[in-house]
Amino acid sequence: MTKVNLITGFLGSGKTTTIRHLLKQKPDDEVWAVLVNEFGEIGIDGALLSDSGAVLKEIPGGCMCCVNGLPMQIGLNMLLQQKKPHRLLIEPTGLGHPKQILSLLTAESYQPWLSLQASLCLLDARQLQDTRYSENENFRDQLAAADIIIANKQDTYRVDDIAALQRWQQTEAGDRPIVSAAQGEIDVSLLDEPRRNTRELPDGAHHHAHASERGLAALRLPGGEAWRRALNEGQGYFACGWIFSPETQFSTTALLDWVRLTPVDRIKGVMRIPEGTLIINRQGLDLHIETKPLPPLDSRIELIHTASAPWNQFQSQLLNSRLSFQEYD
Repeated sequence: MTKVNLITGFLGSGKTTTIRHLLKQKPDDEVWAVLVNEFGEIGIDGALLSDSGAVLKEIPGGCMCCVNGLPMQIGLNMLLQQKKPHRLLIEPTGLGHPKQILSLLTAESYQPWLSLQASLCLLDARQLQDTRYSENENFRDQLAAADIIIANKQDTYRVDDIAALQRWQQTEAGDRPIVSAAQGEIDVSLLDEPRRNTRELPDGAHHHAHASERGLAALRLPGGEAWRRALNEGQGYFACGWIFSPETQFSTTALLDWVRLTPVDRIKGVMRIPEGTLIINRQGLDLHIETKPLPPLDSRIELIHTASAPWNQFQSQLLNSRLSFQEYD
């Protein structure tokens, strides 16, 4: 049987970073798989996890949790039949509701194949004091569904954030453990904790518009195109992302200036720069960057905001951060 863990958490809580850290602890003799779903259409997490040593399946556009979970069923069945992994980590979009996924994983048809282990929910405790999060239905239900709460980004907490976390623990956590972490660094042994939390969850409202009907694959750039844009919206959020050809290279300084100054809630990207790859992760004013010497297969970047934004203006500024072909031929 494949051991399965659901790794949830609201936008910017550190799910992908945590999964990358867990995969570094994978036993050499085991096959692990990751089923990842993002709100946007571009597919950034797949690029981030592409060199992790795990089998990867992407479901774009926030569609893992909606309707009857058909895209998830197809992706899940493909992984189980083709790869037969020892362990499967499922990362839903940060705007996703967990009930549909948990219902599917515990369905009778999957009982011979799956062993559902502890569900982990990443929490940035600073969000507990922000009503945009604390009053969000999916934020609350992700926490309610978890077996273990990972209080991530603890290195950024102030005194009032710690106090808010303690209040939440006293009133909402019950006997569920809360594990403190920074940069998603948790021990892999947490994955073998059993599933104990079987409380009934509300159905949740899950409404969003799909920019395409692809459903089972992240966006790929047709040959001959230099770049393409994709949009998505729902749950009170808007996403705009771009994919660029492998030949496109960006000025590191100009790109970072664009990332810092663009007034949106969330930016995530894997971009080609002269030094190789630039990994970008910005939540609010928190910016984390990482460089790698090898260039990515292509460049992908996505913006998420709580309101529609001047995407054309942002796009022009992003395009201006490209280097001319003459500079890197």
